[in-house]
Amino acid sequence: MRRRARAWSAGAATGNVRLAQVPPMSDRLMSDRLMSDRLDLANYLPYLVNRLGSALVASFSATALAQHDLNIDAWRVMAVLANRGAQRQIDLAALTSIEVSTLSRLVTRMVRMGLVTRRRSQASNREVVVDLSAKGRGLVSRIIPLARRLEAMAGQGIAAKDMAVIKRALQRMFENVAQG
Repeated sequence: MRRRARAWSAGAATGNVRLAQVPPMSDRLMSDRLMSDRLDLANYLPYLVNRLGSALVASFSATALAQHDLNIDAWRVMAVLANRGAQRQIDLAALTSIEVSTLSRLVTRMVRMGLVTRRRSQASNREVVVDLSAKGRGLVSRIIPLARRLEAMAGQGIAAKDMAVIKRALQRMFENVAQG
């Protein structure tokens, strides 16, 4: 147990902490934390993530999306399509964390706005493929700098290597929750 503690401390000091490494905690301490009837909301991960996410979405919506009649879900669709190219609608739902029926209605709205195109897949007539239109690509290219600026503002005072660790940790936490 001491060897793990030293390895974690050395990694923390250099910024080279791997996600699988956590500071050792006795079984009793872990049990006491899990069974406590007190919860410091200001230090509770789900609250902190939600608070940050809500603030980022509100700011981004107000400064970048509202003027184009977009919401955050539409932005996620456009960002994924700009980054990965045309996607089957079912894959787009997974990549954006948008429920399939909600995404279907959103894509219909975005087609009407001229931001995306929708067509039947060549592989299967039952599959729908969504892609950015030229208008959608132009809009994404104007919004990306605003998105990057917001991310930079949120990360002020955080070293790039620490930001990379934060992003990996958040991705891993999402995987943990998604797996149940």
